[in-house]
Amino acid sequence: MLYCGDRPVARYEHRPRLARRESPRPYLHPVRTLGGTVVTELRPADHVHHLGVSMAVPDVSGTNFWGGRTFVRGRGPTELDNHGHQRHLGWPRRGRDGFTEEIAWQRGGRRLLTERRTVAVRAVDGTCWALDFTTELTNTGDEELSVGSPATNGRPGAGYGGFFWRPPIGARPPEVFTAGAEGEEAVHGSPAPWLAMATDAWTLVFAGATDATRRDPWFVRAAEYPGVGSALAWDRRLPLPPGETVTRRVVTGVADGRLDRAAAARIAARLTGEVTA
Repeated sequence: MLYCGDRPVARYEHRPRLARRESPRPYLHPVRTLGGTVVTELRPADHVHHLGVSMAVPDVSGTNFWGGRTFVRGRGPTELDNHGHQRHLGWPRRGRDGFTEEIAWQRGGRRLLTERRTVAVRAVDGTCWALDFTTELTNTGDEELSVGSPATNGRPGAGYGGFFWRPPIGARPPEVFTAGAEGEEAVHGSPAPWLAMATDAWTLVFAGATDATRRDPWFVRAAEYPGVGSALAWDRRLPLPPGETVTRRVVTGVADGRLDRAAAARIAARLTGEVTA
């Protein structure tokens, strides 16, 4: 359990028992506001491989670390026996307000990547706290790897893969907006410094905290289901030579109630100390 002060705000499952087609991986769920409202969903009926907050990639040199079907050029979504899993290796640091974890990304007995994941919790104000999520993915093998997505494999607009947050479905779709755009169609695929998803009960403010993360487009769903991710391979594959590391950091403000654009911008500016409205 992770705490913001004396309040429990998130549970981290580091060794989940999941079916192979769900690409087993560590995840955060439930994640709660300071007021106790749950802002994550686990294994929803519409996408059983959506796991709260996780790091999930649909294509690492042909291995599916996202779960579900694989988009194959010329065939569409296809059931393949290509699922990988993320295996917990150890805790370099572990505390009430965060941890650092070593994780092996592997398929069968072959390790493709080694990840160093750092998660930290801190207060922002009386109604908002921040989840700071950093991932360092290293190609520890001797062959070049590449990160892809359904979009790089032929499905336009489906460039998902990376940090992904699945909120629960509400009575109506949430609002989504950035500093300069509003609505799912306008913000989907945008490399905005920050993005907010808001309902009457809660608001999530996502901010990229490194130059590379801020260049990554946001993958956004609102009408069909709520979901926000930072995309590693939006429309072109991301090469990862042996020994190289890809680092990304997303800091998310978790607030009670609905924030407007001005309030979300103020939260975003506080999340990293670098983001401006």
